[in-house]
Amino acid sequence: MERTAVNPSTWSVALGFNQGEVVSGHSRTLYVSGQTAMSGDGEPLHDGDMAAQLRLSTDNLEAVLGAAGMSLAHLVRLNVYTTDVDLLFQHYGELAARLGAAGVAPPTTMLGVVRLAVPGQLVEIEGTAVA
Repeated sequence: MERTAVNPSTWSVALGFNQGEVVSGHSRTLYVSGQTAMSGDGEPLHDGDMAAQLRLSTDNLEAVLGAAGMSLAHLVRLNVYTTDVDLLFQHYGELAARLGAAGVAPPTTMLGVVRLAVPGQLVEIEGTAVA
């Protein structure tokens, strides 16, 4: 897989994401549904704790990627939904660091929403990966 960043201006790179990416030479695409802070048994965890929810949501995203033989390095699109944008920004560096460690800066959209499907959840992450 070859990735080419598309950034007509470079401000987004400083924030940890590319404005676009051209992906070529891939053979598989994985669409990952929204991952939240759920246990392996489907129980919501870390009620009201944005930092812990963001960590577990990212862990769960990585688990889906891993089950498909992929990793964070294969992400080409990321959508982040949150019930509290300001609170998420206080902890977003952890997600950005994990993406940076994987050597990627996927085009990302962050949206503030009224609530998520599971009560008590503050953040949900979905992605698209190619290999």
